[in-house]
Amino acid sequence: MQIAMNTVVTMTYELKDADGNVLESSTDPVAYLHGGYDNIFPKVEEAMHGKNVGDSVVVDLQPVDGFGEYDEELVQIEPASAFPADELKVGMQFEGEDESGEVILYTVTEIADGKVVVDGNHPWAGERLIFTATVTDVRVANKEEVTHQHVHGAGGHHH
Repeated sequence: MQIAMNTVVTMTYELKDADGNVLESSTDPVAYLHGGYDNIFPKVEEAMHGKNVGDSVVVDLQPVDGFGEYDEELVQIEPASAFPADELKVGMQFEGEDESGEVILYTVTEIADGKVVVDGNHPWAGERLIFTATVTDVRVANKEEVTHQHVHGAGGHHH
């Protein structure tokens, strides 16, 4: 069966940076609902369209196709007193909101002189990435998956 609108695609994948370092890879196959539901990078979904079990794709993701450009405005300096002192450390993450109420995940990147630098960019924002995937299964999505716009069951979302 070919990958088409409203099919559930199961795949293994590997995400590398421009230098070939593996950033993330699937140890078990993962599934997504194909058809423009924002469950995978649009450029990857486009490359997967029409593929069959056993086919592989290699997609060059420029920042705009992946995690976006690096936004300096998402880097802020806050007083250390705004954080729980006993938990504060580099790498700590917390949620905040931007002006429009959009939830942003911030990461503490530096602590010095009573100040804390937090960064709301995805760690791979501004990076060129190479996404490689191999199709391991394709099936027709059920009505509930299409209605909810994501995969249910093995490799997907559970209620």
